[in-house]
Amino acid sequence: MNRMKINRRQFVTGLGLGGAMLGLGLGSNNVFSAPKHGLQTTLRGSNFNLSIAQQLVNFTGKLRTATTVNDSLPGPILRFKEGENITINVANKLAESSSIHWHGLILDSKMDGVPGISFDGIAPQSSFTYQFKAKQSGTYWYHSHSGYQEQTGVYGAIIIDPIAPEPFEYDREYVIMLSDWSDENPDDIYAKLKKRSDYYNFSERTTSTLLKEIQRDGVKKTWSARKMWNQMRMSETDISDVSGYTYTFLMNGETPNEGWKGLFKKGEKVRLRFINGSAMTFFDIRIPGLKMTVVAADGQNIEKVSVDEFRIGVAETYDVIVEPSDNIAYSIFAQAIDRTGYARGTLTPDLALEAPVPPFDPMPILSFQDMGMGDMSGMAMGDMKMGDMSMDGMSMGNMDHSKMAGMAGMDMGDMKMGNMAGMGGMDHSKMAGMGSMSKTMQSSITHAKTEYGPHVDARASNPQYRLDDPGVGLRNNGRRVLTYADIKNITKTQDRRDPSREIDLHLTGNMSRYMWSINGVKYSDAEPIALKYGERVRINLVNDTMMNHPMHLHGMWSELETGDNNYLPRKHTIVVQPGAKISYQVTADAMGSWAYHCHLIYHMGGMFREVKVS
Repeated sequence: MNRMKINRRQFVTGLGLGGAMLGLGLGSNNVFSAPKHGLQTTLRGSNFNLSIAQQLVNFTGKLRTATTVNDSLPGPILRFKEGENITINVANKLAESSSIHWHGLILDSKMDGVPGISFDGIAPQSSFTYQFKAKQSGTYWYHSHSGYQEQTGVYGAIIIDPIAPEPFEYDREYVIMLSDWSDENPDDIYAKLKKRSDYYNFSERTTSTLLKEIQRDGVKKTWSARKMWNQMRMSETDISDVSGYTYTFLMNGETPNEGWKGLFKKGEKVRLRFINGSAMTFFDIRIPGLKMTVVAADGQNIEKVSVDEFRIGVAETYDVIVEPSDNIAYSIFAQAIDRTGYARGTLTPDLALEAPVPPFDPMPILSFQDMGMGDMSGMAMGDMKMGDMSMDGMSMGNMDHSKMAGMAGMDMGDMKMGNMAGMGGMDHSKMAGMGSMSKTMQSSITHAKTEYGPHVDARASNPQYRLDDPGVGLRNNGRRVLTYADIKNITKTQDRRDPSREIDLHLTGNMSRYMWSINGVKYSDAEPIALKYGERVRINLVNDTMMNHPMHLHGMWSELETGDNNYLPRKHTIVVQPGAKISYQVTADAMGSWAYHCHLIYHMGGMFREVKVS
């Protein structure tokens, strides 16, 4: 199938284009207009009928073919109530198998919607009925788990209204669904990445940036830094695999040129339910002139946190409340993590008013910390004798592996190391409340034998547990940025048993060959992760790569270890920063087979595991 993509809302480009559509044999039912001004279709109740089909769309001035749900991109919002028995009939009108996964919903394995794991998929021109009880409330979403259908349009929001009153008030609400769209066939995107992983990276440093760095840092420091990156065959600007060069970033199906709009009245409290339904893009979100009070993460209510900005990883959801005090328009600005594009909307008291789009932040630059070398912020680069940059447990391209101790080739006496003791180089002054953290996360890192070879080009030697780190591109930007350290559940942890065992998983890959894996083993060669029903386990993730990875465990809550075991935040998707480690606890309370994977769609083929609870 040709998975070219298109959107209906931009189709209003004149009678000439309409005539062309009719000439292609496509009537009005084959073309759709995107929802305007917050009027996205919402289906309510306990019984839903969804249809997956192909459709022409036009986001960029070019006709493409999208896969849509009920002739809509995004698909309709599904709204039901906690405690109800839900029935969703899904008809597949495609010429290939399809599926829908209910992301973050706790349900039976056979209803989870992952072909090859929980069911066989929905065959072409057939239907499947999902039935489950709504065991939770909050903001979630749904998407296809078949091929690249999620990238081409099969996704939408889920809102589950609670039985009990919520611990906050608001006057109106909007769903803010973020996504990334390409006119290219996803198969072609992946093929380009396999041939050249930096194909979409047009932010490489140049002679011009070199001169600026020399003016800022001096020749010695600049030369040392450039030499290091060159010897490691890595780029400090590798932030996103797929960029705005091919992506158009959407907010509720609207392009930046159009801009989504939502109305408010002065003095109202407005709830914004942010969902990152993109295939590959992290977004940094702010509303200049307004503080955002974060009230929920991944559908779960948390203690209120007031911020200026937050990063939302692929598949995460955050609910915020804003209180516009003036009769002016406010820009909802969601810039891509690599600053190559943005999605945007406007909160406004009048549809005739539109807020200006703020400028981009500077392009992010990866640091030693993001390479898993620990906190080297105090290092004087000009004092480093780089040698061959061999590092303990870290393979960098053509390094001499016989010198894999301590950071051979560096004159350690010349290095001003900053905080490099204990906890993998963490600054212990920032670790208040972390006394109950896993001993494994405080110990040295051990790499499996399967992590060594040409399929893995880096291994973090000194990864840090960085809950209070906002991430590359957001550090010290002058704004109050949400971090995982800020997230605290408002209800007590239900299962407060100590984990009976720990599972260490390293997120691995070879960027230049575009190969992704866990513990150096790709999914097709891996054994399932076996859990015993009812056990409490700790999962320790170590990111040996220089990319952010949003890890999603299906069917069970991932309870992030933040230092207070009584109030562990429950998440369905946990972002592991480059060169970092993180841990969370899981109660294996769901029998059956479940998917566990990185949610970046072009990583998923290798960075994937089956989890079996028996």
